[in-house]
Amino acid sequence: MKKTDKRYSRRTLLKLGSYLLQEKRLLFVAVICTFGSNLFALIGPRLTGFAIGAIEGGKGAVDFSKVFYYAGWMAVFYVVSALMAYGLQVLMITVSRRVVYRMRQALFEKLLDLPAGYFDVHQTGDIISRISYDIDTVNASLSNDLVQLLTTVITVVGALLMMIAISPALVLVFAFTVPLSMFLTKYITGKTRPLFRQRSAKLGELNGFVEEMISGQKTLKAYGREAYTIGRCDIKNEEAAEAFYRAEYYGSIVGPCVNFVNNLSLSLTGVFGAFLYLAGRMTIGDISSFVLYSRKFSGPINEAANIVSELQSALAAAERVFSLMEEETEKADAPNASVLSDVEGEVALNHVSFGYRPDKIILHDLSFTAVPGKLVAVVGHTGAGKTTLINLLMRFYDPQEGHICVDKKPILEVTRKSLRLAYAMVLQDTWLFTGTVFENLSYGKVQATREEVIKAAKAAYIHSFIMRLPQDYDTVLTDEGTNISKGQKQLLTIARAMLLDAPMLILDEATSNVDTRTEIRIQKAMRNLMQDKTCFVIAHRLSTIQNADLILVMDGGEVVEKGTHRELMEQNGMYRRLYEAQFE
Repeated sequence: MKKTDKRYSRRTLLKLGSYLLQEKRLLFVAVICTFGSNLFALIGPRLTGFAIGAIEGGKGAVDFSKVFYYAGWMAVFYVVSALMAYGLQVLMITVSRRVVYRMRQALFEKLLDLPAGYFDVHQTGDIISRISYDIDTVNASLSNDLVQLLTTVITVVGALLMMIAISPALVLVFAFTVPLSMFLTKYITGKTRPLFRQRSAKLGELNGFVEEMISGQKTLKAYGREAYTIGRCDIKNEEAAEAFYRAEYYGSIVGPCVNFVNNLSLSLTGVFGAFLYLAGRMTIGDISSFVLYSRKFSGPINEAANIVSELQSALAAAERVFSLMEEETEKADAPNASVLSDVEGEVALNHVSFGYRPDKIILHDLSFTAVPGKLVAVVGHTGAGKTTLINLLMRFYDPQEGHICVDKKPILEVTRKSLRLAYAMVLQDTWLFTGTVFENLSYGKVQATREEVIKAAKAAYIHSFIMRLPQDYDTVLTDEGTNISKGQKQLLTIARAMLLDAPMLILDEATSNVDTRTEIRIQKAMRNLMQDKTCFVIAHRLSTIQNADLILVMDGGEVVEKGTHRELMEQNGMYRRLYEAQFE
């Protein structure tokens, strides 16, 4: 195994240990139960030897009082051991549940702290796989495998001490078999660890592909790409299945190899034990006890070898979870950042240049000023940089050059939260959560009254539709609002933005799924509702932004023209060509 793999696995174990230590009280009780359960179980074989010795010593007349005496104590010890083992299992399930809860909570909170760019380059399905499958794998390992490892250590050490007490000479058999078991286990696990890491990655890729195809099933059906998609799924599925097979196949070799060595040690114990008996150095009872202890010594080693594959899987899953937790979060606010308050709505860009990659600049030396309370429209060809501009205004990304100001304050000097709350935003891709219509509309203003929600819904021309629903505003929308049309979803998100008491509004192709007439009416309604508020609108249908106070025409990441509709038409430039192209 490479040094980097060792270092990474060590770091993963330390991180898991830090989560476990938060439950140190329960772990302390669990350790006591582990010691107690195994120590009581270890007394049994010795009592068995005494019982057999009582039979042997009887020379035909068995001393049943001694046999029953030792058998009775054996029953007591085994019952106590079983009860403590049950308590141990309950404790470890509780510990693993709490640890996994904290891990999943920390991972989800991490997702909320990641920059928007992270989700642009990572599949949703793979992220979901980490927060569900990978953490569940860790959970199973903590609740089962960890207990087994604790039991193994105590049982092996205890059995070894008892065997030394019975016959130090016979213990020398294990001086050969134990190192052999350890060598085989270390060698095989070193080969299989990368396979389990690859298995988790392939399962994440498969989940990402399936999530992507399910969300776009209408498109693939419309283009008749079912057969092609099935073929791609077959490839992804085969890769995941092959990775799973290789990891499990090579991981399962450990158990049989160690089991062979353990059976070899048992055979050697029987042979050399017979010689010691003939030499008068051991009794039949001692040999019986020694054989039972040798099984307790080698059995847990065999079981530990069998769960190595599960531990490798858990480590690989934990590595994926912690690698996501270690992703760079959104840059922290400046130490002296102030809260943006009493916003008037003046937005100014001064010589802003930006690229999602430093070597590929999208926006070049962009400058303009949006006057408070005015409607600013941004138009241009696809890929001109319109949506990128919105990402910069909301500070989902920071520019490489230049600066952006709100009310003459650089946005780098104010907190992100206060900046984003200064905007109400409606995107082209609408988002509704499972909940009532009222809850969805009041998402940004949870204290809103029913009257305020109804007023916003009427302004967005969605009130009459809501009233036709089974429970009007108390109707539950499910599965991201798929029980209503796209146009109705957009009207609901527009009403939600209207309800938010924000001094500025961003509409990114927000009316693309409604008809032109409704769009014009909504624009007028928003102008009435957004008095003294700055409004940015990205629109393809130029007929809907003719009344904008300022129109920015973007091309190739630059503002090539700006002015009112009439001024731009008189310039006879790019805007006029775009406008006339829509009405040819």
